[in-house]
Amino acid sequence: MKRLLVISYWVVSVLLVSIVLTSLGYRFLEALFVGTMFLPGALAARYFFQKVDFKDRRSGIRNTIYIVLGILIAEVLLFLVTHYYIMNLRADQPMNDIPRLLTNPAFIAIILTALATGSHFFEAWLERKHPAAPAPITFTSERKPVTLPIEEILYVESNDDITTVVATGGRSFRNITPISRWEAILKPHFIRIHRSYLVNKAAITDIDVDILLIGETQLPISRKYKDDVLALR
Repeated sequence: MKRLLVISYWVVSVLLVSIVLTSLGYRFLEALFVGTMFLPGALAARYFFQKVDFKDRRSGIRNTIYIVLGILIAEVLLFLVTHYYIMNLRADQPMNDIPRLLTNPAFIAIILTALATGSHFFEAWLERKHPAAPAPITFTSERKPVTLPIEEILYVESNDDITTVVATGGRSFRNITPISRWEAILKPHFIRIHRSYLVNKAAITDIDVDILLIGETQLPISRKYKDDVLALR
């Protein structure tokens, strides 16, 4: 369903851009063809800008400039090829020159930014409304592979170098993965309540001042994590 809605966003976006392009002298189907040429640039912008790292600010700015220039040059070339292809197919009233807007970097950048930004916020909204089911977790216990849906894991307990994954149905699995690593894997569905305990938020049945309950199991809440845990009440 979510994938269909995302596809619908891009279809509607291209249709809107195509309507704008009809004002440049293109017929609607021609404008639709030209409008689809914005898709590669918008998708590339979404993909590559997520990869830019600004820990080194100078490097981040430089990479951003390279990405912008690369996308704009590629888009202009796409529009040139598409325009002259359409004109070769048009038997009557051909346009000799490509509309200036389609070679204007500012116009192209505005359209690409609108498409990519709109897609980002639309998909974020969909994720909030319809969160994806988390993928099952695979780990090794007693030298055997174990795969568990996240919702079946109740909590993870650390005891020195051994962690125990406690699951529904009275099951438990010994493991050597540190609890800090489990915390990174299981976020945001789990919350740390103690240096030795990581708990599935959905499995919590009650929270007291210093105690958290999962069914009849009582787990201690340490002072370090108390504020975060109490915020769940």
